[in-house]
Amino acid sequence: KLKEVVLRPEKIKEILESIKKGEMETDEAVERLRRLPFSDLGFAKVDCHRELRQGYPEVIFGEGKSAEKIAVIMREMLKEGQNVLVTRLDESKASVLKEIFDTAEYFKEARILRILQGVKKRGQGKIYVVAAGTSDIPVAGEAEATASFLGSKVETVYDVGVAGLHRLVGTKKLFSRARIVVVVAGMEGALPSVIGGMTDKPIIAVPSSVGYGTSLGGLTALFAMLNSCVPGIAVMNIDNGFGAGVLAHKINTL
Repeated sequence: KLKEVVLRPEKIKEILESIKKGEMETDEAVERLRRLPFSDLGFAKVDCHRELRQGYPEVIFGEGKSAEKIAVIMREMLKEGQNVLVTRLDESKASVLKEIFDTAEYFKEARILRILQGVKKRGQGKIYVVAAGTSDIPVAGEAEATASFLGSKVETVYDVGVAGLHRLVGTKKLFSRARIVVVVAGMEGALPSVIGGMTDKPIIAVPSSVGYGTSLGGLTALFAMLNSCVPGIAVMNIDNGFGAGVLAHKINTL
């Protein structure tokens, strides 16, 4: 039972209240909290304390790790009652992990795998994730899956880039229902500026590495977004849908 303890803020409060009421001995409480602030696996130190500090659990970056090592980290997180999110995970590793963890869900385009042991819906409103083109969907999907994993309500709007602005005009009313808008665009990266000029909602711009030679792997879109004439647009790193999803969720829970 001790291995199944959930180290979330509400669980910490529950433990402290139990001690206060005399329902739990101090030694038992210490045992339950013994894995704070991290669990040392030798090759990795799992940050069991992160949800308490930052409001969301540690996320596993899948690139550069073997499926076997990812599985060990996942087991440790699950043992502590945490939800698990693995980003940048290719399909071959995902297949191995799904064999080990039968409750795992894999989102192929977003390259995200998750296991939910209970999600507390949080946030004041809805996050809209917008992709300029179909090729931007993997990055947009990463943002959507991340914000949803953290507990926000998310909707997506895809393929409304500036090459056909009439498609975007048809979705204008949606932005009035949004609390935050995440905009993913490659090529020249103009879409966040266009949407920023249409709405008073916070815009989180994500440059994607989609484009021909002078897109320079997303640098052109990044510079365009940083130089937007629309003030107040936050710009993430190239292809960083995960970071955009986290920031959007943080704003949504203020």
